[in-house]
Amino acid sequence: MSAPHPAAEADRASPPPRDTATDVVRWAAFSCLLVPVVLLGYGASLAGAAGTALGLAAVTGACRVLLRQSERGAARLAAEDRAPHRGRRHRTGTGSHRGGRHTGGDTPVG
Repeated sequence: MSAPHPAAEADRASPPPRDTATDVVRWAAFSCLLVPVVLLGYGASLAGAAGTALGLAAVTGACRVLLRQSERGAARLAAEDRAPHRGRRHRTGTGSHRGGRHTGGDTPVG
């Protein structure tokens, strides 16, 4: 019987990353159902509970869109950080000069 590889043990020890945005949206959807039920239980009108449910659903949908947009932006930034950057000596464009002596227009060369 051979000993398990350390990498295999590390894979079992660390749980997979959780999608927190999905968790937030699930809890928000749950509250969209729970809040109107509680309102009805405390004597609110059916129209009021339905309006509250629609309002919560609209806010939940907007938040879901914003969370996904934020995740895409964060993933894009992380991808840019992993991309190799050009060093100081490899700049191009205005202001980059290659060697030589540069004098100002009013500076006497002597």
